[in-house]
Amino acid sequence: MGVNIREIVKSREISLEELSGKKIAFDAYNILYQFLSAIRQRDGSLLQDSKGRVTSHLSGLFYRTINILEAGIKPVFVFDGVSPELKKETQASRKIIKEKAMEKYAQAVKEGDDVNARKYAQQTSHLTKDMVSECKELIKAIGLPTVQAVGEGEAEAAYMAKKAMVYAVASQDYDSLLFGTPFLIRNITISGKKKLPGRDIYKEIKPEIISLSDILNSHGIDIDQLIKAAILIGTDFNVGIKGIGPKKALELVKMHNEYKHLSEIPRAERVLNLFKNPAISTGISLSWKEPDESKIKEILCKRHDFSEKRVENALKRLKESAKKRKQTGLDSFS
Repeated sequence: MGVNIREIVKSREISLEELSGKKIAFDAYNILYQFLSAIRQRDGSLLQDSKGRVTSHLSGLFYRTINILEAGIKPVFVFDGVSPELKKETQASRKIIKEKAMEKYAQAVKEGDDVNARKYAQQTSHLTKDMVSECKELIKAIGLPTVQAVGEGEAEAAYMAKKAMVYAVASQDYDSLLFGTPFLIRNITISGKKKLPGRDIYKEIKPEIISLSDILNSHGIDIDQLIKAAILIGTDFNVGIKGIGPKKALELVKMHNEYKHLSEIPRAERVLNLFKNPAISTGISLSWKEPDESKIKEILCKRHDFSEKRVENALKRLKESAKKRKQTGLDSFS
């Protein structure tokens, strides 16, 4: 879920093609949960194979990654490690929310209410260790690198961006900005038309880029003040102060009046330190390879009943994008 600082963040719409030639670190868990939430049947049920195993995440990962590669982007997927102790409270509350959503989903299905069934189903997404492991296997088969973070994936991805190993972090959450990424890309895997919840209306979703330096300069603050504002609002690691939203929090830190409120948050200093000095792995090595077509087919078609014809057509697109990169010299990437 992350911190809600959208009101004080300015973004610029971009096309995927504007990112051509760039290495992008994807917040893997965030992206996979997007697929589990969005790629569903009309009644909200997940895509499954003949054995009842969930395949929504694999479908999204395979087909949408090819879209990204066709745009000339060079992705690396960063996976979460061990969650900080401070996150346990948030994880516990999320579990309760999912359990309640599951009850409401079951009731909606019983009543034949597809609209509410889909709405509540989207709140029940869950990634298992086996699902994550198979995603890593598929990513490797496509020829892309994965990075296993020791702690928060967004912290690791932000570190990579700060060290210029990648250009930006791709995530729907804003937390990587607090960890210091120079650029955040949103909507990179969900661009296109999206149906609004409970309404027969579709909204155009486009990728957007957010610059950390633009945020800080436009508000006249530094990164510490941005983090403190986020803590006042509430993060995955602490509950915020009731009545303080993004604009109020920004006002307080700009006037240096945040200390009284921060003192009301028992773990404020620990949360601040977590964002400033997160657990990260420094020995990262990235390499991109040719896709292993037989392995991709084995994972998708033989294991999970994906249409072999559709997968083969996607593989043709994958090979064509690789060929185009070589012709235009994009294999060097920045």
